[in-house]
Amino acid sequence: AKLRDFRHMRPLATRAAASVFASVLASHRPAVRHLTMSASTGSMDAYDKFLFDLNGFLVLRNVFSPEEIASANAAIDEHQAKLNAREPAGLRNALEGSPHSAEGPRLDMGGMLAWPKPQCDVFRSALAHPKLIPYLNALCGPGYRLDHQPLIVAQDKDSEGFALHGGPISGDDGQPEGRFNPELQYRCINGEPWTSLLAVSVQLVDHNPGDGGFCIVRGSHKLNFPMPHDATHGLAPGFEEHLYKPVTKAGDVLVWSEATVHGATPWRGDHQRRIALYRFSPANMGYGRGYLEIHPETYADMTPMQRAVVQPPYANRLERPYVTVDAMREDPEGPAPVKKRSDAKKEFDRRLFGTNYF
Repeated sequence: AKLRDFRHMRPLATRAAASVFASVLASHRPAVRHLTMSASTGSMDAYDKFLFDLNGFLVLRNVFSPEEIASANAAIDEHQAKLNAREPAGLRNALEGSPHSAEGPRLDMGGMLAWPKPQCDVFRSALAHPKLIPYLNALCGPGYRLDHQPLIVAQDKDSEGFALHGGPISGDDGQPEGRFNPELQYRCINGEPWTSLLAVSVQLVDHNPGDGGFCIVRGSHKLNFPMPHDATHGLAPGFEEHLYKPVTKAGDVLVWSEATVHGATPWRGDHQRRIALYRFSPANMGYGRGYLEIHPETYADMTPMQRAVVQPPYANRLERPYVTVDAMREDPEGPAPVKKRSDAKKEFDRRLFGTNYF
């Protein structure tokens, strides 16, 4: 796996409902900064691209500082009463009696982006983090957006993992099934990687050898056959050797295509496992639908760059705000650049539809 160390880098950090959401976000956006053809949206280097294309994931080291991790964990401590156990049986993630199962349930919590400041700050920073922007732009494309609502995943000792899931040949719930799944795909065309859904997992504690946690099947983002049932549940003899279990430190970030088959083994560490899990998608794609129900004022005090990432799905050419490396370096608190659409076309759309965009 690619182990990218960032210590040497300087920090830079219903239909009607959707319409209201977009309009309120726009009303809080400062003066427009237009995106020029020479502007850098940021990109992975050639070796990163090779390894992601080869394996379907990367391990990025030291993305978040110890101070940021301490702040995030302190915020979780303040809200830990909101952790929800994945019980009863219908919410469990592993087949009972399988190597992925254990006695205790996983604990989940959402809502971090709406926590009061400063508790939300670290979690919001992941949306447009200068060390992550190149990967998000390269793998989802310019105009990338937050798809699922992010969540905290916590596991106490001897809590269950997660059966293997995801992959391009799977059902609409990511479980193995012998059909093409358009929602979980990966391609690389003319040297440009692309994935329909990208997971970003911020490690909030150390994951030491033998602790358990995240596991992934290298290269499975290019599968042509579904995962066999026994392999999915860890029951296939010898399949264990195909599971990669990265050892990570607090502050590291795992990035993988949801087209890459992945899961988790039971947590055996003495300390509580904690991660902050995000999913991003290309600008005009949407898997989750939570954005239709989130009150627009929830994100009103985000920076313009962060608000650009929580926009609903629509095409870049319709004046979607971009998050770029250049813009972050120039002014992290400033407006997100947009690709200008002609006034004539917008006026024509208003005459046809009564809206600024078709």
